[in-house]
Amino acid sequence: MSSKNPELVILAAGMGSRYGGLKQIDSVDDEGHIIIDYSIYDAIKAGFKDITFIIKHEIEEDFKEIMDKHLEGKDVRVKYVFQQLDMLPEGFSVPEGRTKPWGTAHAIACCDGVVDAPFAVINADDYYGRHAFEKIYEFLSTEHPTDKAHYAMVGYKIKNTVTDNGAVARGVCSIGEDSMLVDITERTKVGKDEDGIYYIDGDERYPLDPETTVSMNLWGFFTDYIGFCKDGFSEFLRENLPKNPEKCEYYMPSVISRLLGEGRADVKVLENTDKWYGVTYKEDKPAVVAALRRLKEDGIYPEGF
Repeated sequence: MSSKNPELVILAAGMGSRYGGLKQIDSVDDEGHIIIDYSIYDAIKAGFKDITFIIKHEIEEDFKEIMDKHLEGKDVRVKYVFQQLDMLPEGFSVPEGRTKPWGTAHAIACCDGVVDAPFAVINADDYYGRHAFEKIYEFLSTEHPTDKAHYAMVGYKIKNTVTDNGAVARGVCSIGEDSMLVDITERTKVGKDEDGIYYIDGDERYPLDPETTVSMNLWGFFTDYIGFCKDGFSEFLRENLPKNPEKCEYYMPSVISRLLGEGRADVKVLENTDKWYGVTYKEDKPAVVAALRRLKEDGIYPEGF
């Protein structure tokens, strides 16, 4: 258990290939706020004072120009971590034609030596809600036993996290009666239609219960998790590069599944009452804009925050 104040790590290295632009800095209200602004507002209210952005060098200038303006006057300290394709273990090289980032677990591994306190992780393009940040901050500020690694995840019902505009990736969870995570599997092709919510694995389609809990990448970790991500990357590359050199991704849930299976960690699932909103595709934006407008009208967020 660290005595340091928890940090917020924001995953923002993706260029939004499905969305068609740098969605992390696309405004979502009349005041020019972006989704990250809402997350940062909620995080500061919860107690966070340190923010680390994970980005790529290719977007650094544009991203920093925007964020410097949006963070002006806010009581936070900011750091940047860069996730690059060539940040690979010795003996590996970037496959020819590869442009896709190596995934969220690789992004966390890139934080080695920079993030040195308990930390929450979020996506830059997702809205999580005030209570989610309060719950994860409380967990990270609480002392835990030292018998193994103890982490937390804010869970959402899958029915509240799918879009009408295409497939999404979700960490599908199995949860025990004590609200502890039993297993998590990253499903990269989750969708919905008139027959309900489903995921595709290979050529097969499988139904998903609308009440299924999923991860939206709001996690609470301690610094040992950075080491776990870093240590497992070589094994991931050896296994997956031969099969899918251009698109394989090293996800946080896969690291969690390995640690759970080895009995080296447990994960408390924190159920959240807030609704998730996100912009995966450009067609998602109008619904997110309308939802955030309602939250302002309800007084959850002040004008000009």
